[in-house]
Formats: sequence, C-alpha cells, structure tokens
Amino acid sequence: MTRVTQPLSGDCRLDRQLAFVLEIDRLKEVLRRSRRINDQTRENTAEHSWHLVMMAMVLHEHWPESLDVARVMRMVAIHDLVEIDAGDTFVYDEAGASDKAAREHAAAKRIYGLLPPDQAREMRALWDEFEAKTSPEAQFAGALDRLMPLLHNFHGEGRVWRENGVVAAQVRALNERAFAGAGRLREFVHELIDEAVERGYLAQ
Repeated sequence: MTRVTQPLSGDCRLDRQLAFVLEIDRLKEVLRRSRRINDQTRENTAEHSWHLVMMAMVLHEHWPESLDVARVMRMVAIHDLVEIDAGDTFVYDEAGASDKAAREHAAAKRIYGLLPPDQAREMRALWDEFEAKTSPEAQFAGALDRLMPLLHNFHGEGRVWRENGVVAAQVRALNERAFAGAGRLREFVHELIDEAVERGYLAQ
C-alpha cells in the first residue's frame, strides 16, 4: 500500500494536518464484529464513528443532563482513530482486553501526534475524556458507543451474539455500566435486551 510521507504544500502546519487527514483514511479498513443492518456485511470503524456522530445529533434530548452536543460529536468522531494501529477489540473478548489500553494509548500518541501540537493536544484531551467517562458528554458518547452495536445485533437477529457465544447476562452487565443514570435510554436498552431474549436472538 502506498503511503504519503513527503510534504505536500511546503507549509509545515498544513502538511502535518494533511498527513493526519490522509492517515485516518485507514480507519475505513478496520473491520468490526458488528454487521450492517441491511446486508449483514461487517461494518468498518469509520462507518461506526459516522453513525455515532448522527446519533449524538438526534438522541441527545433523551440524556438526563444538559450536554455540549458539538463536543460529543467531535468526541465520537475521533474516539476510535486508535483502531488504525490497535485494531478493533471485541467488547466480549477478555484476552484482547488484557492489553487493549496499552495498545490504544500507544496508538493515540502516534496518530494524534501527527497533528500540529495545539490540535494534537486538543484531540488527545478529547480522547482521554472519552476514555475516562468523567463528563456528561463522555458518558453520553460512551452510551452511544454501546447502543449502536445493540441495535445492530437486535436487527440482525442476534447473529454476532450467537457467533461468539454471548449470553444475556454478559450483555446486561456491560450495558448496565454504560447506561447507568441514562434515563429513558437505559429503559429502552433493558426493553431491547428483554425482547431479544424473548425472540431467541440472545441466549439466557
């Protein structure tokens, strides 16, 4: 694969920004376990990130706290860029989770470090905020990151759950953490999981 490494414009700041823009095109190559609803092919991480941006625009009214929605949109747009280097770690993969943080922190240092220092600090701070889940914006972003795979699984009749031996207790435990204090969205997630079990999409 050809990689662009030479300056493009002669302007150091613009060249660093363009190098970053070209590098993140690789996110389209990272395949996730989730499958697209309409054709059940595997989605890539760039598609996932775009979907979360749209969800933030549409669903923020259901979060119980006031939010800086633009900040949430920026956060979810960049939160998975680390997967260019670290790959997508399936959320129920305990072995993969053992070194996930180390892989992703190394990736964040390299990828965000392609940018000019001020933009690198800004994006890295957004990523760190998302990972820490200490702000309402990061908590909402994290909930969206869990909600979309639930919707994919439900509308794919539990295919990914079945393929990976995931059971209801695992799904409930993971999402209880993500949606704690999430108001109506938490209620919806409980209802969705119960319905998935009732329809046979998710084993008890």
